[in-house]
Amino acid sequence: MSRIGKLPVIIPQGVEVKIEGQTVTAKGPNGTETVTVRPEISVKMEDNHIILTKIGDSKETDALYGLSRTLVANAVHGVKDGFEKKLEIQGVGYRANMEGKNLNLALGYSHPVIIEPPAGISISVEANTKITVKGSNKQTVGDIAALIRSKRPPEVYKGKGIRYEGEYIRRKAGKAGKK
Repeated sequence: MSRIGKLPVIIPQGVEVKIEGQTVTAKGPNGTETVTVRPEISVKMEDNHIILTKIGDSKETDALYGLSRTLVANAVHGVKDGFEKKLEIQGVGYRANMEGKNLNLALGYSHPVIIEPPAGISISVEANTKITVKGSNKQTVGDIAALIRSKRPPEVYKGKGIRYEGEYIRRKAGKAGKK
C-alpha cells in the first residue's frame, strides 16, 4: 500500500480543479495543467481535496497509485506557485545573456549556443552567470534545466561548466608534475 497515494491532495485557494473521467485539469494564476490518470486509479473530489483510490491489487497498481497522486499534486502546486531550477556557470569567458526570449550561452565553443524555451517556460539571467528556469510544469522545467546543463557539464579537473545551484562536483587531482 502506498503511503504517498493515500494522502489527499489539498486544493489551495485560487486554484480551480475539474475532474472529467480520468482527466484532472488544474487552473490557477500560473496557467493550466492537465494530468491523465491511468484507469487502475479512480479520482474523486471531496470538499477541498482530491482523493485517489486503487482499483485492484497488483504491484503495478501500487506503483501507479503513488505516482498518480504525485503527478496530480505537482499540477496543483505548479499552477499555484510554479517550479524553478537555478543553474550556475563557472569558467573564464563562460557567460549567458537573454536575446528576446532565447537564452544565448558563450561556453568556449566557436559558436554561441542558443536555447529557445518552450511555451509556458521562462528563463532569466542574473549577473551573466546565474540562470533561472521557471514554469508551471515540473517535468518541463527539469528537462530544460537539464538541456542547458548538458551543453557544458561541469568537468572534474577544474570544475568549469554549468551546474545546478548547490551541486557538489567531486574534483580529481591532475597529473603529478615532473620530479
